[in-house]
Amino acid sequence: MKYIALEEAFSIPALADRMPFVALGSGRGRRYVEDWTRRLPDFTEYRLPEMDAAGIDVQVLSLTIPGVQAGVDAAAARDDARFANDYLAEVVAQHPDRFRGFAALPTQDPAAAAEELERAVRQLGFRGALVNDHLQGHYLDEPRFDELWSAFEELSVPLYLHPGAPAADHWKVLDGRPELSGSLWSWAAETGGHGLRVVFGGVFDRHPGATLILGHMGEFLPFMRSRLDSRYLTQDPEQPLQRMPSAYIGSNLLITTSGVFSPAALTGAVLEIGADAIMFSVDYPYESSHDAVAGFERTTLSDTDRHK
Repeated sequence: MKYIALEEAFSIPALADRMPFVALGSGRGRRYVEDWTRRLPDFTEYRLPEMDAAGIDVQVLSLTIPGVQAGVDAAAARDDARFANDYLAEVVAQHPDRFRGFAALPTQDPAAAAEELERAVRQLGFRGALVNDHLQGHYLDEPRFDELWSAFEELSVPLYLHPGAPAADHWKVLDGRPELSGSLWSWAAETGGHGLRVVFGGVFDRHPGATLILGHMGEFLPFMRSRLDSRYLTQDPEQPLQRMPSAYIGSNLLITTSGVFSPAALTGAVLEIGADAIMFSVDYPYESSHDAVAGFERTTLSDTDRHK
């Protein structure tokens, strides 16, 4: 079986120095941080050997958090995105059988982001783009991003929505429990909420051919589908959706297994949204390729669904 992993991070030291610091959450063990720091900029010493040992055929690479979403200067974001995408294109060209690319986009300037997406797809051969959540509290359901959604729709490539932007709000629920901040819990809630804004904001009604991917078992939205529908029926929105909320999850909104390697969770997601809506991912180097493959292979899925 061929394993293609879609949420696999890399860093560029020359670019990282220009990026604001984004905490991965409190209380991180020093050895884990040191290991990630060593592995992120590498492609051959650690990454390819782990892929080989775990049986990963291809990684789709994307710039690690915060990408270019943390800055406020549009001109700097445009330059940084182009630099990152050209850098990634060179890496992919050196290992064309093992790597593919998701573009970094300067969402500070939606028109420039659309242009960069087209360049990355048509000229660099990238397979879509990855954006790190919101932009200083601005979300992708806002009308100013419609031009960017049109570009995704026209190019027939997906947008992978990933956590990692600096927090837009202060959540009191995190006070005194810093371990809840970041990848353990709050990022899933924040990014899942962003995905729901895209759904309820009518983005997929305006752009029915657009595709949004959420990692980490869809930030657990597949398991909320029935409740989303039942609670939506009790509301009277100013701009009603053309379909029930659940209809978008599994069609326009797809998910990956990154970081959630539970066979039970995957089986539940398949039963809820179907195998066609789910893709394999690891979340390297923050997660283990071996654990990702082992979790997948422990499922009771049919051979047909496994290959999907």
